[in-house]
Amino acid sequence: MKIILTSKKLRLIAVIIVSIAFFTKCINNNKKDVVITNNSGEQFAGSSACKNCHSELYKSFINTAHFHTSQAATKETILGSFNRGENVFSYSYYSKVAMEERDSGLYQVGYDKNFHQQQAYKFDIIIGSGTRGQSYLSWVKNRLIQLPISFFTSAKAWANSPGFPYYQPQYTRAISARCLECHSTYFKTLPGENITSPEYDRNQILYGVQCESCHGPANKHVVYHQQHQGETKGKFIDNLSSFTRQQKLDLCGFCHGGIRQSEKPAFSFSPGDTLSGSKRQTAAVQMHDVEVHDNQYALLSASKCFRMSNTMTCNTCHNTHQQERGNVALFSKKCMNCHNYDKGSFCKMAPTLGNQITKNCIDCHMPQKESKMLTLQLEGKANNSPSTLRSHVIAIYPGETSKYLSVMKQ
Repeated sequence: MKIILTSKKLRLIAVIIVSIAFFTKCINNNKKDVVITNNSGEQFAGSSACKNCHSELYKSFINTAHFHTSQAATKETILGSFNRGENVFSYSYYSKVAMEERDSGLYQVGYDKNFHQQQAYKFDIIIGSGTRGQSYLSWVKNRLIQLPISFFTSAKAWANSPGFPYYQPQYTRAISARCLECHSTYFKTLPGENITSPEYDRNQILYGVQCESCHGPANKHVVYHQQHQGETKGKFIDNLSSFTRQQKLDLCGFCHGGIRQSEKPAFSFSPGDTLSGSKRQTAAVQMHDVEVHDNQYALLSASKCFRMSNTMTCNTCHNTHQQERGNVALFSKKCMNCHNYDKGSFCKMAPTLGNQITKNCIDCHMPQKESKMLTLQLEGKANNSPSTLRSHVIAIYPGETSKYLSVMKQ
């Protein structure tokens, strides 16, 4: 069969092809041209823009807990199971929540004793890297609420979210921007007076604590170096090596310095700022009241190592570009940069432990402590199960030393 195309038909086909190309370009441009700017109008580039010039740092950094401390919720990124028999958390005979995959997405669905649906809220955002657990947020129009069920990594199980009622699910906990500024690079709030439950611009979000959280919005830096590829000195970017000790400490202390109050809007803190305008907990507080989950700065400040040094900061021990968690041998090596025979400050347990002492200073001098805040209730358990974190008071703990020695003898 021979198809004859008239000039009219050819013109129509050409118009269709051009239209498809035009609209495709528009769609692609719209995706590409989404501009995210901070409260001061400075434009973000996104961490993926850093990999062209800093590929090794980028490859390493994307494996860190900082990078994954918030992200979009998908079946691949949510750690808990949606399989039948593994997807239900029962508060009681009368109330339960099922994690379900539906055509429109992933949901936490509340049911009564007869398994009649009461509520259904979508998994939209993950909070937490998953190292210890994940909590989940759901959009309600342009506001965010925390869902009642979290995931507890050490138990490999769904759990009641921290601070939620133990007898029934709750869907009313609003998420303030103060909560998000330590779990993301940027969430833009919409104008309004509701501070505890603000509205957000869904197109102005940068998940995770990315490169620009510590180095500042980088679009100007990226554009400049694309146009000046021979320039080796970083322009229009915050270089932490130029910061004072206090600036470095406060950059970490902003999120790892305990509960604080600030008169500035959320996401207004910039690299190089200090916390002098914020009320915060300090090393003067009683150490047994300091939370190990979010106040590592106060704990470190109480350490003799810190008080005897004029230069020690968080980055003395932590390379934030690399995933170092759990590598006690690596951290022990950093301890021995100062604590060695030449300086007369080597550990007095060396004769007892021998070469083993070079592999693990951490369990004795920075033991695991239970968090008072980071606790979840597992199904069927009367009491909350706390997560454990390393104490950042670097000190001598006789009880921990005894436990370590007993393990070594086995």
